[in-house]
Amino acid sequence: MKKTKWLLRSAGASLLLFLCFLKQVMAQSAAGIDQATAEVTSYIDPVTNLIIAVGAVVGLIGGIRVYIKWQSGDQDTQKSLMGWFGACLFLVLVGVVIKAFFT
Repeated sequence: MKKTKWLLRSAGASLLLFLCFLKQVMAQSAAGIDQATAEVTSYIDPVTNLIIAVGAVVGLIGGIRVYIKWQSGDQDTQKSLMGWFGACLFLVLVGVVIKAFFT
């Protein structure tokens, strides 16, 4: 009987101590999350611009390769055109989606 009362008291004290520490930890983690959010938000515009620039370079290279295939009379011109166009479209859309997701 005495053992049960002691266990209940120690469990209650442990719970109270845990709740006090939990409040302090929650306050500290909120400040850290706010700081991380501010840092990630500051990188959004440069990363988006970089992705769009890479998409432009890929588009130019793809356009030149498709033009060379077209001039040489290759039968896979349409297939190459769709592949390069899809890659450029994907890069541009990724930049837009990243900006929309993080802002």
